[in-house]
Amino acid sequence: MRNINIAQGEYYHIFNRGMNKQSIFIDRFDYARFLFTILYFQSPIIFQNLGRFVRVFVKHSVFNILQKQVDEVVENRYVEVVAFCLMPNHFHLILKEEEEGGIAKYMQRALNSYTKYFNTRYKKSGHLFQGPYKAVHVENNTQLLHLSAYIHKNPIELPKWKGKEFDYPWSSLRDFTDKNRFGDLLARQIIIDQFNNIGKYKKFIKTSTAKEPFLG
Repeated sequence: MRNINIAQGEYYHIFNRGMNKQSIFIDRFDYARFLFTILYFQSPIIFQNLGRFVRVFVKHSVFNILQKQVDEVVENRYVEVVAFCLMPNHFHLILKEEEEGGIAKYMQRALNSYTKYFNTRYKKSGHLFQGPYKAVHVENNTQLLHLSAYIHKNPIELPKWKGKEFDYPWSSLRDFTDKNRFGDLLARQIIIDQFNNIGKYKKFIKTSTAKEPFLG
């Protein structure tokens, strides 16, 4: 039972990791599949043949979704995705609850879909994630900004990406500091609009020493 009440209109840090710290993403197809779910499952819209969209993204770095479908997701979404980072054995999201029960519906759909995909692909069974996802309420704007920095700097934990977090493909940092790859599907405005320009946010990320702000 989750010991937090999730309220409409509020922001939350959502995170989880693999069972026994196992990897939940093995290759680019896995990352792209989860990325698709967190972006396009914001509403109850059903997409057929997700594998086709994922293959296009792995090859061309776009999901090739019709704009009218994107608009439909945005118009009917029950959460906003503000920021994300996908790491080999865990993930972080900043979500805003748009309608009552929205985060619960969104996370159940996204995690169940990805677990089914992962278990089918790798011929496994049972739980992929370590228990229920964790949810921490973002109490104020300062916490929101530092949480975005903490999440976006996660890739520096990986030797290959140390000092290269701005280029990490499975984080929204590049969408904050370069072209937003996902348009209205990524509700970054609440954070990025507080900086005069992209360079200011880049400097904020580089100088931030935020560490696990969800712990206190």
